Amino acid sequence: MTTHGVDLGRIARQAMIDRGFQPDFPADALRQVAALGGPAVDASARDLRELLWASIDNDDSRDLDQLTVAEEAAGGAVRVRVAVAEVDAIVGRDSPVDRHARRSTTSVYTATRIFPMLPEKLSTDLTSLSPHEERLAVIIDFVVGDDGSIASSDVYRARVRNQAKLAYGSVGAWLDGQGPMPAPMAAATGVDAQIRLQDRVAQALARRRHEHGALDLEVLEPRAVVSDGMVVDLQQEQRNRATQLIEDFMIAANGVTARYLQDRSFPTFRRVVRSPERWDKIRTLAAGLGEALPPTPDAGALSRFLVRRRAADPLRFPDLSLSVVKLLGRGEYVVQLPGEPGSGHFGLAVSDYVHSTAPNRRFPDLVTQRLVKAALAGAPLPYAGDELTALAAHCTEREDAANKVERQVRKSCAALLLSSRIGERFDGIVTGVSEKGTWVRTLRPPVEGKVIRGAAGLDVGDRINVRLVSVNVERGFIDFDAATR
Repeated sequence: MTTHGVDLGRIARQAMIDRGFQPDFPADALRQVAALGGPAVDASARDLRELLWASIDNDDSRDLDQLTVAEEAAGGAVRVRVAVAEVDAIVGRDSPVDRHARRSTTSVYTATRIFPMLPEKLSTDLTSLSPHEERLAVIIDFVVGDDGSIASSDVYRARVRNQAKLAYGSVGAWLDGQGPMPAPMAAATGVDAQIRLQDRVAQALARRRHEHGALDLEVLEPRAVVSDGMVVDLQQEQRNRATQLIEDFMIAANGVTARYLQDRSFPTFRRVVRSPERWDKIRTLAAGLGEALPPTPDAGALSRFLVRRRAADPLRFPDLSLSVVKLLGRGEYVVQLPGEPGSGHFGLAVSDYVHSTAPNRRFPDLVTQRLVKAALAGAPLPYAGDELTALAAHCTEREDAANKVERQVRKSCAALLLSSRIGERFDGIVTGVSEKGTWVRTLRPPVEGKVIRGAAGLDVGDRINVRLVSVNVERGFIDFDAATR
């Protein structure tokens, strides 16, 4: 994609290489995929094809990892099933495709190009839960009480069929009464009632997690809008009831999966955010806003503080959220062996958590799927303990690298969008002050840049007016002059 002489595709590809990724699939992996005749089949798996399965994802997503369905149960409870694409049925361990996936560990999504973990013939076709196609899946089955508690659960394999491919934006608008019923939903009789039921259950799950201290954060990550090869806007993708529905179902499914393996004395490949070591800094941040947090890490107290701040100052809440995220520390993958005490996920307020619901996009999910299938079959462990430990460290490092690639390309897109607006003035909020400089986020478009002149006396949270001085698209630099007002 070339825009005004700037090739954003080249920038994205070079960012991949600079961060140690292999942006193209090796020849042996492509040969493996070319030899495939079709999706995996297994008549011995349960037949659940007639259930009203539906996917909810981004509008342009084709690598569909999960489907959901629900039904009323006794006593006001609801039985939820999450179907996860059985990628392992085609991508065998140590095959060429698996070796490439293991090296990259994740798909990388940039505005100009997606660098998929698996070749597209797999991730968007043969291992995708594509609409109206029969596919193999691992089913995570759990019963949710009306108080949001999980009463019972099971895991097994089945054949499924996606009855409706839905998108977050249109489903969220419909649930809120702000938009029409999406066409794929209208074409699949009964799916509308399904999504209403799932929305009700998701809200119960969310309430229970928040009662236990789950954090509701809002971090701005604007998405570049590209039209005819031009970056024409940056838009913040808003969370809505559809995104929250899927988030809450996936959190529940990941917890069920962790406990399933743990109960069978299998190791778990956990996703954790440890109790924050920089809690004192979070307390200082709260004190600066006139609030007091307890001396020791307390997810519930932090959650209630964030709820109050969102209500009191919604404009600055994304910047407060970003500060809290940085102070909480990064998520990481760790291995918990049977009988060992485990670390939970501080931000989600859950003690048992793995990544299991996106095996087309993340290698940790494929590792967990192989562990689950071995447990189901009574087969030996597919990975030794020391191998899992090394994989956990590698997956954490590669995820960090992928985030840096995506952030770099977002910054280049923002710089390109503003390249014709040198000298214009923008309203903004100071988001960072340190020895390295002062940073401002403009309100429209939502971009962040450095204040190179006029920064004296500025502090985080100050409203300011800035003038765009220069941009560097290759490096993603945006520089402003500031004048407080």
